[in-house]
Amino acid sequence: MASSSSLSPPKVPKELYFINREKVLNSLRQHLTETSRPLHGFVLLQGGEEQTRYCTDHLELFRQESYFAYLFGVREPGFYGAIDIATGKSILFAPRLPPDYAVWLGKIKPLSYFQEKYMVNMVYYTDEIVGVLQGHYKEPGKPLLFLLHGLNTDSNNFSKPAQFEGMEKFETELNTLHPILSECRVFKSDHELALIQFANDISSEAHVEVMKKTRVGMKEYQMESMFLHHTYMYGGCRHCSYTCICATGENSAVLHYGHAAAPNDRTFEDGDMALLDMGAEYQFYGSDITCSFPVNGKFTSDQSLIYNAVLKAHNAVINAMKPGVCWVDMHKLAEKIILESLKKGGVMVGNVDEMMAARLGAVFMPHGLGHFLGIDTHDPGGYPKVYMIKLTADGF
Repeated sequence: MASSSSLSPPKVPKELYFINREKVLNSLRQHLTETSRPLHGFVLLQGGEEQTRYCTDHLELFRQESYFAYLFGVREPGFYGAIDIATGKSILFAPRLPPDYAVWLGKIKPLSYFQEKYMVNMVYYTDEIVGVLQGHYKEPGKPLLFLLHGLNTDSNNFSKPAQFEGMEKFETELNTLHPILSECRVFKSDHELALIQFANDISSEAHVEVMKKTRVGMKEYQMESMFLHHTYMYGGCRHCSYTCICATGENSAVLHYGHAAAPNDRTFEDGDMALLDMGAEYQFYGSDITCSFPVNGKFTSDQSLIYNAVLKAHNAVINAMKPGVCWVDMHKLAEKIILESLKKGGVMVGNVDEMMAARLGAVFMPHGLGHFLGIDTHDPGGYPKVYMIKLTADGF
């Protein structure tokens, strides 16, 4: 079959996760030194577990927990991972699989396979966690475990601290690791950037393919299907960064359209605009791309007005962004340009500065200007607390 893609899925360098672990280890050691605390103990994370569909035996396709993926890159469920703060050595703990696993799910891999694949110093079984960590701890008293626990402000859910049988034999600390690990995820290595770039490249290519093949009378889910096919067929992207949003007509005004109660099922008509928000995920790293176009290939005057208002704001922000520029100011710039364009087009009447003060821009852009991107669509990072206080005071 002739390929309809100019891209090839890149290999993931083994050192990617080693670099991530070193970054976190160095940041944690610096924090402990600055707070006059000893440089010993273990970072301990628990990976994700496979989930069945409710009470059935149907296993949902597993995707690793993001913090664990960041540090260890493990694709399989049921793992734990540790970093010895004193020595810097990394340890994986793999589940001990029953013999009949080989019959149903494939060859049971030796521990050496995981040690080589994920570039860690040691691999043991999960039922050996207590003995291994105690054996590597050279200080008096109970070994100290730095566990992951912190709030995700997008979901208002907390990270799950590791749990295992025998935890009472350890001291645990829940406050230090999460902010340090989250901050490390903000700054991407060149290896991470390359994976994010590919996820965006294959997604961009897929968006173009969908535009080319869209015809009046099709279903929204057909656009979703074409996107998923292209990113998986030519990019090896089995996962998406988020549920595809394929909105046409009035559905385009629903920010997170495409969920189970609004499942991309409308038949679009001549004269509709399509708003497609879709991004592939490659080797844990994601993309997030939104584009709008008329399904019949021709803008009406009203559609052109709105499209170009957003485009003008987009270009202005891109041109203004540079190190040292405040993100809040960029949001305000986008709002102002959109309001100016709407006023010029006769949609709004009045003084733009007064509209800004009254937050009329939020009627048309009720969300933020953007977000960080990485292993999660809404990756950790954003406003420091001082910015959040300022935003609240300003009414944002």
